[in-house]
Amino acid sequence: MMTGTQQEAERAPGPQPLHVSLVALPEAAVSTLSGIFDVMNAFSIVPPDDGITKTPPFHVEIVGERAGSLTLASRVPLVVQRPVADIERTDIVIVPSVVLGPEGWVKRRYPELVDWCRRMHVRGALICSACSGIFLLAETGVFDGADATVHFGYAQTFRDAYPEVPIHPEQVLVVAGHRDELITSGASMTWHDLVLYLIARHAGATAAQTVARYFALQWHQDGLAPYMVFEGRRDHGDQAIQTAQDWLAAHFSVANPLEEMVRQAGLTERRFTRATGMSPIAYVQRLRIEEAKRRLERTEASVEEISWQVGYEEPAFFRRLFRRITGLAPGNYRRRFQVPAYAKRPSSHG
Repeated sequence: MMTGTQQEAERAPGPQPLHVSLVALPEAAVSTLSGIFDVMNAFSIVPPDDGITKTPPFHVEIVGERAGSLTLASRVPLVVQRPVADIERTDIVIVPSVVLGPEGWVKRRYPELVDWCRRMHVRGALICSACSGIFLLAETGVFDGADATVHFGYAQTFRDAYPEVPIHPEQVLVVAGHRDELITSGASMTWHDLVLYLIARHAGATAAQTVARYFALQWHQDGLAPYMVFEGRRDHGDQAIQTAQDWLAAHFSVANPLEEMVRQAGLTERRFTRATGMSPIAYVQRLRIEEAKRRLERTEASVEEISWQVGYEEPAFFRRLFRRITGLAPGNYRRRFQVPAYAKRPSSHG
């Protein structure tokens, strides 16, 4: 026979799912928004596992300034389920990646969304961005002085717009704030890392592993440095330095390129560093490693051959430098980025 306390426990409801507000705005990328929505709402379809609870940990809604149809950046229509004006409290706010036009991010375009996100933060919500969603969230001011990440392709644009927010585009996921409540993910598909982090945080590591297996999601544990393409800074306005950069871009593999650059242009190391933000030797190393990345991706040349082709006579030094800059050994980089055999165009013979 059950006691009164046992009977009350039997009737007591289980833990309520966390309310997740997935913010939709016209610049949003449909792939990120729909991917986050599907994965975080999919606990009912994931096969039973030790890490999956019977009660879904999240209830995800697509929210926006107005309910109803909204056309996203790729011209795909989407239905906004609830207006933010109707939401007084939520547990997690996620702004998906946004696509910036030639004019960049236009501030004060969505004051209602910005004010609502700020209020939700004050009321205890986690504030999350995927990729470039941080552009909207930075307007709230809650990220001022807090570390964050953003798609590396938008990094300089973000720095120009929000210099008060320190960003680390080479990082996959950055968790900041006094309550670890400010969460940002980097380039494009790192929304995988964002949702897996939220699942691990609120439903446990085993649940995150189960979901990752089911959807073939990836933790980008090597960081984003392997994906980043080096482009030397050219907005410094120093024509002599730009000429030197052009020369280095074409002659970085020659012996002693820095001596030759100095001989031709008469530039000092200090002037070059002040203009580009990098020492001449570091600049040349980045050019050489960038070329090595392309050769690893597109040719079958050995690492030793590529080392020599980009200007390094000692393969061991090249391997160390390559790993320091990209985060991967050359062989691992090739396996990660080279087009697999099954995806290559079939031969026209036979």
